[in-house]
Amino acid sequence: MYPATFDYSAPATIDEVLHLLTEHGDGAKLLAGGHSLLPLMKLRFAQPAHVVDLRHVSSLRGVRRESTALVIGAMTTYAELATSSDVRDAAPGLTDAASHIGDPQVRNRGTIGGSIAHADPAADLPAVMLALDASFVAVGPAGRRTIPAADFFVDLYTTALAANELLTDIRIPVATARTGSAYAKHPHPASRFALVGVAAALELERMSARVQRLRVAVTGFGNMPLRAIALEEALLGKTPDAEAISFAASRIEASAADIVEGEFRLHLARVCAEQALQKAAERAQ
Repeated sequence: MYPATFDYSAPATIDEVLHLLTEHGDGAKLLAGGHSLLPLMKLRFAQPAHVVDLRHVSSLRGVRRESTALVIGAMTTYAELATSSDVRDAAPGLTDAASHIGDPQVRNRGTIGGSIAHADPAADLPAVMLALDASFVAVGPAGRRTIPAADFFVDLYTTALAANELLTDIRIPVATARTGSAYAKHPHPASRFALVGVAAALELERMSARVQRLRVAVTGFGNMPLRAIALEEALLGKTPDAEAISFAASRIEASAADIVEGEFRLHLARVCAEQALQKAAERAQ
């Protein structure tokens, strides 16, 4: 099927993008990798009057390391994330996720910002961002603001971004000594989206092997990524050996039993949680 008629712009700067968003209002849609917007347009579920293509805005692309944060441009592709040594060193859980999104064609076109702004409930990156305690920099007519991941995902395909705002950067705190992160998922065999995915980021005490800090987030449960608080509480202060990890993973049900129907999906979540926790603990050590 063909999309409805629309106008098209390919600006080269963020200021030009903001001007177009202001000029066209709700009729404008931003195009990043295109894997979400273009299918919706072909089915006419989305009919923007004006498409603003971001691929020529070079300042929105790239990975750089600052003293306290890893900064990733919103138009950085999954393939670039998967092969970046800075990402692997600072946030290996993000490398895990980016390496297994879709297929090579998807990874070479899809972007981190496009995935986060679209907020698909089965996408991998929103849960990873929540576990890594990331924050998102948005720019609009009122200026620049930073939105914590915990406040960014609002509901099904809904974020805290305003219609006239542009997501420019993702900021991930730089990992300190004795920290590790990981992501594990059970993919749908056709789409490669996550039936269930679990991201874990933990820090061990300096003088022991006990877990000092832990954040675990799940995708595939409900309308947006979910923190597995009961799981986190079960492992805090414990040595992350196989027995402790297995027990903590079983507590994922307490975070999702009222949302998820079916033992199969809960079983997948427990398995993915064990895998992510084990790998994160190994990396922290």
